Amino acid sequence: MADITCQEIFGTILPERLDGNEKARAIDALYVFDLSGDDGGTWTVDLRQDADQVKEGETEGADCTITMTSENFVKLWTGKLAAPSAYMFGKLKVKGDMGLALKLQTFVG
Repeated sequence: MADITCQEIFGTILPERLDGNEKARAIDALYVFDLSGDDGGTWTVDLRQDADQVKEGETEGADCTITMTSENFVKLWTGKLAAPSAYMFGKLKVKGDMGLALKLQTFVG
């Protein structure tokens, strides 16, 4: 089985996970993920909407921006990297509302 990619996570897996997910929808926030590296890119996750919550590209006015390498994001998604240690060791950076970053576990991984 091939390794999962950020494109797969944001293109297919995450949108399916968010579809009809009331816990994620209740967060009511706009996230931007800025991921560097070979499989990197920028994605917006808009939990204020009922549909089309994940889009490629950055949206102005993010409540919380997560910055990390694509490699570390995949590790975070697959449970091979814990968010608290990633943050403490500078592998995950948060701009904006830290409380919203903590709520990511509702739908990430």
